[in-house]
Amino acid sequence: MTIDEQIALMRRATVEIISEDDLRKKLSSGRPLRIKLGVDPTVAHVTLGWAVVLRKLRDFQQLGHTACLIIGDFTSMIGDPSGKSKTRPQLSREQVEANVVEVSKQVYKILDPDRTEIYYNKDWLGKMTFEDVIRLTSRYTVARILERDDFSKRLSENRPISMHEILYPLCQGYDSVEIKADVELGGNDQKFNNLVGRNLMQQFELEPQVVILSPLLVGTDGKEKMSQSLGNYISVIDTPDEMFGKTMSIPDELMENWFELCTDVPMDEVQQLLQATENPRDAKRRLAKEIITLYHSAEAAVAADEEFLRRFSQKQLPTEIAEVSIPGDLVFDGMVSIAALIAHWGLAKSNGQAKDLMKAGAVSIDDERANDPQHRYVPAELVGKVIRVGKLNYRRVV
Repeated sequence: MTIDEQIALMRRATVEIISEDDLRKKLSSGRPLRIKLGVDPTVAHVTLGWAVVLRKLRDFQQLGHTACLIIGDFTSMIGDPSGKSKTRPQLSREQVEANVVEVSKQVYKILDPDRTEIYYNKDWLGKMTFEDVIRLTSRYTVARILERDDFSKRLSENRPISMHEILYPLCQGYDSVEIKADVELGGNDQKFNNLVGRNLMQQFELEPQVVILSPLLVGTDGKEKMSQSLGNYISVIDTPDEMFGKTMSIPDELMENWFELCTDVPMDEVQQLLQATENPRDAKRRLAKEIITLYHSAEAAVAADEEFLRRFSQKQLPTEIAEVSIPGDLVFDGMVSIAALIAHWGLAKSNGQAKDLMKAGAVSIDDERANDPQHRYVPAELVGKVIRVGKLNYRRVV
């Protein structure tokens, strides 16, 4: 690819490049660049939102550059304050280590392992003495740190900012110094942190990194950014049927954005598809198949599409339904609550949420709505019946 073509590739799914002239110079050097992406394993799933920057990292790999993936096993115990209106709870080392194991398995669904270097920032940040920390903090001013929107907003509202949060941008920035990054990728909420790294590199007499920022993917609810904690996410290890069903649930107005951030379909083709398709559902089916093909296979995408049409267009049950039993400790006076069963089977986080789902009409027994949370059943009446929760979750009582 020419330099102009490479720059065009980098512009897709990005909102800002700081600076494009610097990136052009680095790409023109002819040497393999070191492309940094820091990830804090605060959750155990790589979501499609997280995959946006991982896919940009993969773009650089395909141009012959090296992906330097920083696992923030040290910084995740601090908690990134970016966009947070209050202090974020700190994770234990055990929580972080468990998440690292899971995340490490998932990133190679996107990245080329032969062009990926994995680093753990505990290896350098965890070895710093208090004197080292003091020397690092001397390279940045409190005034610059407080320029962060989330910090300045909290100050104006007299809400607390903890000292460990102030140290977080310096820790992330020092990662860039340690690995001598040429480019750092991140979501647009990471702009401040990434620019701290660019500044620190200059102070350590290194060539400053280019910063490339990607937009945050809106989740399946169509409102908030995709987040595991909000439940509005698709994981790269979801089954094809789960990916298909969740993608079909997104609002129509998100489709163009999802095509750009979550697939490799050329944007001119996306525009033609969205303009030519009379039924938005058909375009959304194409989107779902593109996503499944990336993380599973083209064959799995076709099968998920056929299963979706069979279940929802033809109103048929799925071919495979998990079988469940009614535990005796949920039976009182010979009766059992559907809400309690739903929570026990893991289809709701609590009895309260299960009751809310029932009131909303999201629960049925053999296609008959079960919307009265107070109604109780004789267990024998439920044996052999199919209980559906939401659009995708089916259980057959045995």
